[in-house]
Amino acid sequence: MIGGDAAGMSAASQARRLKGPGELEVVAFERGHFTSFSACGIPYWVGGDVPERDQLIARTPEEHRARDIDLRMRTEVTEIDVDRGRVRARDLDSGAESWTSYDKLVIATGARPIRPDMPGADAPGVHGVQNLDDGQALLDTLARTRGRRAVVVGAGYIGVEMAEALINRGYEVTVVNRGSEPMSTLDPDMGRLVHEAMEGMGITMVNDAEVTKLLTGEDGWVRAVATEDGEYPADVVVLGIGVRPETTLAKAAGLPLGKHGGLLTDLAMRVRGHENIWAGGDCVEVLDLVSGQERHIALGTHANKHGQVIGSNVGGGYATFPGVVGTAVSKVCDLEIARTGLREKDARRVGLQFETVTIESTSRAGYYPGASLMTVKMLAERRTGRLLGVQIVGREGAGKRVDVAAVALTAGMTVEQMTALDLGYAPPFSPVWDPVLVAARKAAKTVGQHP
Repeated sequence: MIGGDAAGMSAASQARRLKGPGELEVVAFERGHFTSFSACGIPYWVGGDVPERDQLIARTPEEHRARDIDLRMRTEVTEIDVDRGRVRARDLDSGAESWTSYDKLVIATGARPIRPDMPGADAPGVHGVQNLDDGQALLDTLARTRGRRAVVVGAGYIGVEMAEALINRGYEVTVVNRGSEPMSTLDPDMGRLVHEAMEGMGITMVNDAEVTKLLTGEDGWVRAVATEDGEYPADVVVLGIGVRPETTLAKAAGLPLGKHGGLLTDLAMRVRGHENIWAGGDCVEVLDLVSGQERHIALGTHANKHGQVIGSNVGGGYATFPGVVGTAVSKVCDLEIARTGLREKDARRVGLQFETVTIESTSRAGYYPGASLMTVKMLAERRTGRLLGVQIVGREGAGKRVDVAAVALTAGMTVEQMTALDLGYAPPFSPVWDPVLVAARKAAKTVGQHP
């Protein structure tokens, strides 16, 4: 196993469940200090919602070793020799290198954060947030920085979550975003709702802004983020620009990569054209069940499922991973943001004709205390009425409603069929017509008007 986080160690653990030490030797390489940790939880640790780092660790190296997994920490694989069935690894503490042979290889190298190639990007006070070491480094900076101005570069999931974390830490937060609205995983009209809510929380949003350089003071510490139109003072900068598949090793070994740079696998998560090599997690591309095309989606939910499938197959069992519909949820302070399926531009890109509807409803019966507004946007295929995507922005109770749409997408349901779903109702939980079903009713009428 190359990689000791979600996909790699899930695969190792599942393979070990199926075969004992005498039947299968499991060796795992991890170049970092931690295994099986929740990268998704880092913003909440930085923001103080999660008090201790170790709460984000699902299983320690010692726990893995107790299950007869030969886990080699601080050891980086530097080469894959496909022809001879072996990998070369370097001990990062001693510098010693050695070759290890394999009968079956699992590549779970994850993703690497995008770091801008510009002046000041590596200056002290500039942080990416990819692993627990990164989170600790940022917390150390926040503890010793006297100024209270923070700039977040990027307004995707990591960007908005880190904006919340810094607000919770008492910082004045500016988010600099190259897109027209935050959360490019939403359509711009829904992203606008996020924009307005973030500004209402005291976060300064700067959209349509390309960062050109990070300015430093005489001491070398970052002091501002510069765009073509201005400068934004900063005592700390957090980069949330996104990630790319970490497939440097795979590319050098001649393994097949997709258009997004991720490894290509079959349904069993076996690397295409290679009988004894599997790959999973953030380093692979997956099938989008709605568009029928390959996508790169870096999420722990997928990585853990990939690991279970891979571990079953290398351990002598059988499992497949059919694909995804692109479901994700996030929040910034009390605003919940959710999406699944295709955006408008995704549907256009694959040649689908569609209708969109947008509705406002409440999280509970309107008369019940605590009811809050939410906005639901739904895309349905013209003429057939097949559900294509759903986006939801609202307060408490909004985000997880997207799961109903995710199930409908996976089942290939039409919006007309969705209107008959027997969802739970009581005034504390929803109106008589759940917001998702209100959108489905409106969408069903709309697609019916376009033969």
